[in-house]
Formats: sequence, C-alpha cells, structure tokens
Amino acid sequence: MLISEAYAQAAAPAASASGGLMSMLPLVLMFVVLYFVMIRPQMKRQKETKAMLDALSKGDEVVTQGGLVGKISKLGDTFVNVEVANGVELQIQRVAIIQVLPKGTYNK
Repeated sequence: MLISEAYAQAAAPAASASGGLMSMLPLVLMFVVLYFVMIRPQMKRQKETKAMLDALSKGDEVVTQGGLVGKISKLGDTFVNVEVANGVELQIQRVAIIQVLPKGTYNK
C-alpha cells in the first residue's frame, strides 16, 4: 500500500514538581536582580531628596534644575524665594531645587 501505518507514541512521563520550579527560577531571579539594581536605589534617592527638601532653611545656598544658583530668602510650603543677585528674587517650587551647596560657595 501507499500509506504507511501510524503508531501511537508512548505517553510522556508527567512533569515533576521540581521541573516546574526550575523553569520559573530564571524569571524569579530576574525580578530579584531588577529590584536590587533599579527599584531599591531609586527609592533611596527619593528618600534623600525628600529629606533634603524638608531640611531647607533661610540662608541656604541652592542649585535649581535650571542651573540657577542662589540663596534662599523666604520659605513657603510649596514655593521658595531664591535671591540670585542683589535685589533680584525668583519664586520657584521646592521640587525644582536639586542641590544644597556648602555655606560660602555662592558669592554674588
């Protein structure tokens, strides 16, 4: 005849529980590495930034996100007045401050 006979294959053994766990291990390991490499350092930076913004006081010398350097003259809840030159004050948001400089760094 032209058609060959087909035989059924033997049933494959059931996958063991450890085989299923071993296939999930790389995925779990990838999430653990992602947490320690990306998520945890970002949370640490957010905490440090929040602490820096909460500790601002009048007279602190700061750098804004736009690169302006000045001295804080007035503090509010969400806004800060920064003196960038004699008699020139800018009102900016607190979150726009990215760094507090050491005292004496900024000279007008």
